[in-house]
Amino acid sequence: MNEKPGDRLAWIDRELEALDAEGLRRRLGVRTGWQAARLVVDGRELVNFGSNDYLALAADPRLAAAVAEAVRQEGWGSGASPLITGYGQGHQRLEERLAEFEGTEAALLFSSGFAVGAGAVAALVGSSDVVFADRKNHASLLDGCRLSRADVRVYPHGDWQRLDELLAKAGNYRRRLITTDGLFSMDGDLAPLDKLAEVAECHGAMLLVDEAHATGVFGHTGRGVAEQLGVEDRVDVRVGTLSKALGSVGGFVAGSRPLVEWLVNRARPYIFSTATPSAVAAAVLVALDIVRGEPQRRQRLLARAESLRSELIAQGWNVGNSASQIIPLVVGEPGRAMQLAAALRARGLFVPAIRPPTVPQGEACLRISLTSGHTEEMTGALLEALRDLK
Repeated sequence: MNEKPGDRLAWIDRELEALDAEGLRRRLGVRTGWQAARLVVDGRELVNFGSNDYLALAADPRLAAAVAEAVRQEGWGSGASPLITGYGQGHQRLEERLAEFEGTEAALLFSSGFAVGAGAVAALVGSSDVVFADRKNHASLLDGCRLSRADVRVYPHGDWQRLDELLAKAGNYRRRLITTDGLFSMDGDLAPLDKLAEVAECHGAMLLVDEAHATGVFGHTGRGVAEQLGVEDRVDVRVGTLSKALGSVGGFVAGSRPLVEWLVNRARPYIFSTATPSAVAAAVLVALDIVRGEPQRRQRLLARAESLRSELIAQGWNVGNSASQIIPLVVGEPGRAMQLAAALRARGLFVPAIRPPTVPQGEACLRISLTSGHTEEMTGALLEALRDLK
């Protein structure tokens, strides 16, 4: 049988049709102009409740000016992986500054938040080890578990007591690693890091916390949930991103100097990825200054989130255990989530529908993501629209 290349991919059309039938197919929308609390998608201006730009820094002119100056001085592309010629003075300065910000010995930059989550886990454990993962961890951590070839044990979301039981029953392994988000990206709830730290210490396990959605937002200085709960010195590996509250792109690990040296030598996404441009570092250095100098941004954000969450509960919406700037409206079925998202969009409000496999079956939701750039007028319009749709 001599099939043409197109025929051998004919199954894709059938699978896409199946996704359509289940309400699970994704399609791209094209944004034009700035990424901010108001944005233009497919030619229409919308109030944006879908962004992770929590401190409204992505469109901050101070970051844009820093990037422009860095490009003028150093050009754009880095040209190679960090271990070849891609590592510049800007990267070095940012790593030093991130270590200072996090209060750790060292930090290491990665090309994306996904790369750092997957790369760090896979570098810390291998085929002779076991890794324990919260069921609702970010996909990067879950993929890192798979890539590590370690035995993987998934524990129920936030259930530190079940984790304790699993560790107690685990056999003889060379290393043990617990992985968790600090702030869970779809549910908006916080990990019980104080309890997880106790469990890790009891069983001699390493503890890795991904603070991607909490960096810049939680904690007295904006370092995340570990700072908020006072357990920073009990977390072995801190993972963060530059692409959310810090308004840029990339990821990082913060921890001990030996940890960073090990990742330089063993984290495959670090070794085999081209370094981000130095201009990225220039933007993040400015963003870190803003996080330190303008704490009112995160204070205003969390206060507004608390107020909105209370109003939504009063309207009868299921917001789960949200305790952050991420507020899910859990509606169950993908079709219902898509209908609500379309109705809100018709009223000029962009609130993304989140469906399996991003969330488990039966937990499709609208994910409201607040930023410090949202006004009372914007959240008021959202509340009015949701009241009408309830």
